[in-house]
Amino acid sequence: MPSFAYVARTADGKQTKGSISAANRQSAMAELRKQNIAVVSLEERSLLKRGLFGPPRPRVTGKDLAVMTRQLSTMISAGIPLLESLEILGEQADDPGFKMTLQKISERVRGGSDFSESLAEHPKVFSRIYINMIKAGEAGGQLDTILKRLADYMESTEALKREIKSAMTYPVISLCLILSITIGLMVGIVPKFKEIFLNLGSVDKLPGPTKFLLATSEFMTQQWYAWVFPLLLAPVAFIVYRKTRTGERHTDWLFLHLPIFGALFHKVAVSRFTRTFATLLQSGVPMLGALEIVASTAGNRIVEDAILVARDHVRKGEPLGDPLASTNVFPAMVTRMIAIGEKSGALEQLLEKISDFYDSEVKTTVEALTSLIEPLMIGIMGLLVGGIVLAIFLPIIKLQEMMQK
Repeated sequence: MPSFAYVARTADGKQTKGSISAANRQSAMAELRKQNIAVVSLEERSLLKRGLFGPPRPRVTGKDLAVMTRQLSTMISAGIPLLESLEILGEQADDPGFKMTLQKISERVRGGSDFSESLAEHPKVFSRIYINMIKAGEAGGQLDTILKRLADYMESTEALKREIKSAMTYPVISLCLILSITIGLMVGIVPKFKEIFLNLGSVDKLPGPTKFLLATSEFMTQQWYAWVFPLLLAPVAFIVYRKTRTGERHTDWLFLHLPIFGALFHKVAVSRFTRTFATLLQSGVPMLGALEIVASTAGNRIVEDAILVARDHVRKGEPLGDPLASTNVFPAMVTRMIAIGEKSGALEQLLEKISDFYDSEVKTTVEALTSLIEPLMIGIMGLLVGGIVLAIFLPIIKLQEMMQK
């Protein structure tokens, strides 16, 4: 019979810990209730549930969380109590870690904790945006509305991520393919032609492009450590450098100013900022708190610093539009519309319109980049491979010309 470890509160409010044997989780809960014990958490002690290295960690994607939020919103709107809705979601969750997380949240809610407080105990699953919006919904008695708004926000965010992923996948794969083909030719094919040229005569009499190609191939084969190690260490060095505050600022600035992709990253940053900010304000989160949350989820240190500068000005009683404009991070259209929204009292609506506009801009930019990058990558591959092939066959062509004469 499985054993369950529990944390509970007795009738006099004292916290107690213990274990109980029962056929299943429901039986364990029923037995503890008979003892007038309010269960705070209940976990099965079996190795299967615990995993080899402790409780299974929840592996929750943004898509999973968006689906769960939409389902919870639908059930709450249909009149199903929050606790029952959470129990249903916990039962149907596929990931063992996420299932356990939802069960813990259900137990905390059953024990009298607020939903937002229960979510806050799982920061690796639920973001600050999620927790603060739920908190605002509980305070305003609009949990069903907030959940629907949160589901809409998460679905639009996931759609934006898919757009970015589709824009980046092709060039990354193409670059890796070009690099692999080039290395394969230089290390595997070109050295064989060098032996042929040596048998035909002196290498010094070969055309310039051919001599350069052979010298490069010889360097890559004989001094492979001089380029293999830097090639392997460069990504590691980039990751380590990016983890420093200075490195993060420099690389984020670089991302926003990259040729071709910089415009896309900038539009994504503006869309994320306006969408998140609008959603938080509509949910009743105060402006200062909303700005802090938006800054922490900006995804770019340059954008984050600009938002925090604007927050400091707002804290002093200044309007939001002017300090945002002074950072030179956000387009003039965005800052002017924010200023108009503040004056007219329709800031949330205008922010939503801006985010809709930039979402469509991101989609258009991705389509344009896709149509541009495909022929560009084919051209680069053609130039590299064609250049190598031409350099190899130049001596053969010259030899044929000499034989014809």
